[in-house]
Amino acid sequence: MAQATILLVDDEIPFVETLTKRLSKRGIDILSAFSGQDALLLLAAGNDVDIVILDVKMPGMGGLETLAEIKRQYPAIEVILLTGHSTVDTAVKGMRLGAFDYLTKPCELEALMEKIEDAAKVGSQRR
Repeated sequence: MAQATILLVDDEIPFVETLTKRLSKRGIDILSAFSGQDALLLLAAGNDVDIVILDVKMPGMGGLETLAEIKRQYPAIEVILLTGHSTVDTAVKGMRLGAFDYLTKPCELEALMEKIEDAAKVGSQRR
């Protein structure tokens, strides 16, 4: 897989810390944010992000709202939605807003790695 930088956005701090460790062990560069607002600030600061892994249910700015703003400002960034509150309606809304794909929490690390690899391929073709 081409080296990709991932922004992990989730309000559950232990989840972010655990997933960051697991992905870092696989040689992936990880940035983390604990809210949609923080994610947008990190992107605005010029961090070179290829893929965002984004929780749907967060206090304040929710995942779908954050997704819409990321795709508006940074259309080349691929976004993978993660949620523990899966509904078909949310998945459809996310895909319509430009999400690359959708996984439910807890997800297998291998399934997430496959989505990351697929998103990295698509993203590199757009650049």
